[in-house]
Formats: sequence, structure tokens, C-alpha cells
Amino acid sequence: MASQEIEALSAALARLPGLGPRSARRAVLWLVKRRETALVQLLDALAAVRETLVECQTCGNVDTQNPCGICADPRRDRRQLCVVEDVADLWALDRARLFAGQYHVLGGRLSALEGVRPEDLSIPALLARVEQGGVDEVVLAMNATLEGQTTAHYLAERLEAFPVRITQLAHGLPVGGELDYLDEGTLAQALRARRPIS
Repeated sequence: MASQEIEALSAALARLPGLGPRSARRAVLWLVKRRETALVQLLDALAAVRETLVECQTCGNVDTQNPCGICADPRRDRRQLCVVEDVADLWALDRARLFAGQYHVLGGRLSALEGVRPEDLSIPALLARVEQGGVDEVVLAMNATLEGQTTAHYLAERLEAFPVRITQLAHGLPVGGELDYLDEGTLAQALRARRPIS
């Protein structure tokens, strides 16, 4: 039996996404064996983030500075604004380094079942950013779920009042996907979004 403190650490790690109780215990054992190096580094990193973590007042990203590194980067194209549901989506898109514009995090998606209404999301802040001017295109990068698409349609309606181009991410066939293994919804979306071969 491990001490209460070690069990508490295992339980805390087990609450992290992707880690169950067994994986958390293995991680704790690994850290305990390397307490002078890895454990100290982890504790220092956690303490540093805890002390400096802030939410960007411009886009809603989580960083150690406000405005965040993305909003403060002068190389970013301020004419393009990509709207995402959550910080994880922002990080995934930015990690790909395919979008050179700015971001806006909604903080969720509309969901009648979960009771998430437009006023629960950072939609007023998005509209204020677009109203300030300087934005030519708003990319709606919502997840390909019913709630994500509902959110995208709601935002598109709200943004129609502004002189901006409204686009959304393409949905359909994944690279390397075989038609036989795809669900009907993905196939239908791919057929609707078909384009000419150039």
C-alpha cells in the first residue's frame, strides 16, 4: 500500500484526459524513481504555470502573458480571424502552422441538451472584434458535430451584418480514407462539398 500522499497524486493524475488509474500509478512510480530530476522539474514547471497562467483578453487563449503570444505576434495576419470552440482546437490548428491569422475562442458550442446558450459563449466579444474593423475573413472552424454545425450557422447569421467573408472548414473524406470504411454522414458531406478537378 502506498501512502496517502502518493495515492492522492495517483488519483489527481488519473483525472487527466487519457490517463486511467493504472497509467497514473505507472506515471507516479516513474516520477518517484526519478524524484531528484523528473519530479523536481515537473513540480517547478507546474508551479511556474500556476503562477503565470492567464486567459488572453483578446482571443480567449490560455498563455502566460496577456495578450497571448499569438495575438502579440506582429507577423500574424489581422485580416483573418479563425473562430474555434475551445483552446484545444486553437492549439491543434496553430500547431499545424497552416493558418497565419488571429484566433477567437468561443469557450464551447451551442447545445440545447447541455443548456449552453449564445450568451454563455464569447460571441459578443467576437462580434465586437469584427465590428472594430480590419477583419476581412472569419473562418468558422467548428467541430463536425451537430452542435458544432449549429454554432457555425448561428455565428454566420450574426456575422452577416458585417462586410466580411464568412468561410468554414471543409468536411468530408480524410486523407488516406477508403470509401468503404466511412460513415454515411461523412460521405454525404464529401459529395456536397465536391469541386472540379483542376
